Amino acid sequence: MRMDYQLAERWIAPQSHVLDLGCGNGELLAHLQKNSGVTGYGLEIDEEKINDGIAKGLSIIEQDLNDGLERFADNSFDTVIMARALQAVKAPDVLLLDMLRVAREAVITFPNFAHWQNRVHLGLKGIMPVSEALPYEWYNTPNIHLCTFKDFEKLCAQHDIHIINRFAVSDSDKGHSPLMTALIRQAPNLLADVAIYRVTKRRST
Repeated sequence: MRMDYQLAERWIAPQSHVLDLGCGNGELLAHLQKNSGVTGYGLEIDEEKINDGIAKGLSIIEQDLNDGLERFADNSFDTVIMARALQAVKAPDVLLLDMLRVAREAVITFPNFAHWQNRVHLGLKGIMPVSEALPYEWYNTPNIHLCTFKDFEKLCAQHDIHIINRFAVSDSDKGHSPLMTALIRQAPNLLADVAIYRVTKRRST
């Protein structure tokens, strides 16, 4: 299971009710259902992936995330998950607020466009980077709103969204030394290629 899925799992309470946006073939939802007794739904637009998820016994609804979450009532879930899809929707700020309307918390992961390899790629080669976290060419990418750790945190501040947890994650399957892991924690915007956040509506005091 992907590293960002493993980290997201830490923040999903057992027996809770979740909504997984852009759930793909339902890998994460199936894992949570099996190991944590989680219930809920997945939303996906790819028909083949929907069929794969349904074959796993999941409840997956065909929906374009750009259509929003109007079909779901306020506070109808404990957590909404969206793994690497925020940057692919037309209005990520609107969808983020909608996620926090239908659930108490949201877990969001996205590729960090400020990763040092992307900066070097653009600076030296002058062309859009292609990496493990961003595996598409500029002409066929679904990512229309790429952002960074700093961009996302600025958006949260503008909409009074509280960041409960943040992790800097690497997609590399080669692993990192303890020193590199410590450096990533110190400078996630530069050194991490995937961001994972747990956010909620700011509590009034």
